[in-house]
Amino acid sequence: MHTPFFGEFMGTLILVLLGNGVVAAVLLKGSKAENAGWMCITAGWAFAVVCGVLTAIACGSPDAHLNPAVTLAASIKSGDFSNVLTFIAAQLLGATAGAVLVWLHYLPHWEPTVDPSLKLGCFSTAPAIRSPGANFIAEAIGTFVLCFVVFVLGSKALNVSFAPPLVGMLVWSIGLSLGGPTGYAINPARDLGPRIAYTFLPIPGKKGSDWGYALVPILGPCAGAVAAAVLAKNL
Repeated sequence: MHTPFFGEFMGTLILVLLGNGVVAAVLLKGSKAENAGWMCITAGWAFAVVCGVLTAIACGSPDAHLNPAVTLAASIKSGDFSNVLTFIAAQLLGATAGAVLVWLHYLPHWEPTVDPSLKLGCFSTAPAIRSPGANFIAEAIGTFVLCFVVFVLGSKALNVSFAPPLVGMLVWSIGLSLGGPTGYAINPARDLGPRIAYTFLPIPGKKGSDWGYALVPILGPCAGAVAAAVLAKNL
């Protein structure tokens, strides 16, 4: 089981379980963390990234991408596309499984939560102000920062020996500074996998999955990743 596929699957599962888990803790009725706010969510996601990266490495994926946009950027920068489909499949499956575990963990809290948008928000992102063009740009910028700084951390100039905590700090910074407009998916699997899970899970009082917005957190991050890879070619 110690393979790159399993590593990406387990790492992304832990990422989404803890990341979407903190969103559910803040949004769902009756949770002890209800209304804890944006700082709680951004911190939870930052720690989720560190845990996910460490899990992926331990389970067989030393690259620990956990994100199709990062996989795309790394492939463009290196010119090696051999792992793209394998990694993305594992990430999407892991994100879906992680979302199912969030649903199971908060099982008693779905029914008393009246607002269906809060339930959907525990799975997928949504913009604060719906403007597809601007939302696309926000996701592209956030993902550009993610990918470019990850490349910086891996550059010979810095010689960073243990990057996972720094990547967590990077994601925390992105959430605090750039996450407000869209909820900072910056990861197509993190949004698409849970959105698929939400569509099929028996959640009482849920609304639609907002598939009309779903392309933004897929295409925006991919655009940002491509730009980061091109700019970071010589790092």
